[in-house]
Amino acid sequence: MAAARGWVSPSVLPGFGLTLGFAGMFLTAIVLVPIAALVMKGASLSLPEFWRIATEPRALASYRLTFSASLVAAIVNSVFGFIVAWSLVRYRFPGRRVVDSLIDLPFALPTAVSGIALATVFGPQGWIGAWLGTLGIKVAYTWLGVVIALTLIGVPFVVRSVQPALEEVDASLEEAAESLGAGRWTVFRRVILPTVLPSLATGFTLALARSVGEYGSVIFIAGNLPMKTEITPLLIVIKLEQFDYIGAAAIGLVMLCVSFVMLFTINAINGWRLRRMSGRR
Repeated sequence: MAAARGWVSPSVLPGFGLTLGFAGMFLTAIVLVPIAALVMKGASLSLPEFWRIATEPRALASYRLTFSASLVAAIVNSVFGFIVAWSLVRYRFPGRRVVDSLIDLPFALPTAVSGIALATVFGPQGWIGAWLGTLGIKVAYTWLGVVIALTLIGVPFVVRSVQPALEEVDASLEEAAESLGAGRWTVFRRVILPTVLPSLATGFTLALARSVGEYGSVIFIAGNLPMKTEITPLLIVIKLEQFDYIGAAAIGLVMLCVSFVMLFTINAINGWRLRRMSGRR
């Protein structure tokens, strides 16, 4: 009997079968059924028809904008998110708790509110937009505006991923490296960066995945010009409003495949991070 239960870990919640059954039912209803419906709707198309819809010029333009802007925003967040996390972990300054709380604001703020705020600030008559306009830089209704919106919603993922890793960096290793004559850049490159790199990669991937599926914070500042500033989620919504359910399902299936690839990447990075941590121990 003990051998049969050896693979079941003790738990404060009694009834392994009941809890597993409830978890399976919940995930099936919330996750698997909607995904299966999307796949079945896309599978009703023949392969040539699916390829035609998924690769039409308007769809390709939306892919280019969505993935390129998401990639740039994730890179920007990786750099500045690391700097923010470093400041919060390594320094004590007045207002530190306030800054730390503001990092999570994009999590709680409705994306539509974020979009309206960005359009107000970076619009042609906005506080920053008007000033940038005098320099010949236009943000609203351009590719740059999309990048700024995606940067806003992605920065918490990087900061919150890197913060715990920076807190675990052994300060004695940095001191030992400095005592052996290593400069600050060498200490950062050889001691700090290898420790936080898996967490930084996780934050980058999470920010990228979040940006690819973003909708609310982008549509107000992007201008939604077809072939120019129209993101893929918006194109899916437009097709639904036009009752083109087949077209929306085809493009949605493409985004679903991309999401699965990103999910696999995140899990692979997390596995790499756990192996590195166990190896150091």
